Amino acid sequence: MSRFIAAFYDRMMASSETACLSEWRAELLRDLAGEVLEVGAGTGVNLPHYPRDVTRLALSEPDPHMRQRLAVKASALGWERAEVTDGSLDGLPLHTASFDVVVGMLVLCSVPDLNRALAEIHRVLRPDGRFIFLEHVAAEDKPGRLKWQQRVEPFWKYVSGNCHLTRRTAAAITMAGFTFAEIKRESMRKAWPLVRPTIRGIALKTQHRAAGPPH
Repeated sequence: MSRFIAAFYDRMMASSETACLSEWRAELLRDLAGEVLEVGAGTGVNLPHYPRDVTRLALSEPDPHMRQRLAVKASALGWERAEVTDGSLDGLPLHTASFDVVVGMLVLCSVPDLNRALAEIHRVLRPDGRFIFLEHVAAEDKPGRLKWQQRVEPFWKYVSGNCHLTRRTAAAITMAGFTFAEIKRESMRKAWPLVRPTIRGIALKTQHRAAGPPH
């Protein structure tokens, strides 16, 4: 399944990329500078949008099939010095407070432990660091769609690399010790209805995490 997803991921997402995702990625990444870590970098779909003001780019991707495509794309787009690693959000092999920015896009839906993943992002960011995020989330404002997400999620996780449909990621980001500099909620156009609700924006690292993770 991992090999299949890696081979067809870009093709499966092409309609939504054209309709909205590419624009959203460019908007979120255009002003980045300094030392940047992207977690769950996948096949490298964000690479064309990184500005050359980025002085260090680390790309972590635990899936070997995705990582192979990521390395090829990084080289083809002139990011030969990018650090491509197999780091997982279960425990990143990186020093604490070592990055100015962490980027995570369409990755938190599939991590085994959302709260642990966000704790790792918080840990590797410097005190004034930024977390740039784009995620599909639970349809909290549409009860009918949320019920369908809950019904389908057990099967969906099995066929889509542990992708969850009902995560309340905005609340989890706050509980992990971030404050939102900006957050937008919008429907992902040309996507399957159960993955359309999204959040995207910038979260700033605060010194302490709130007590008690959300469920």
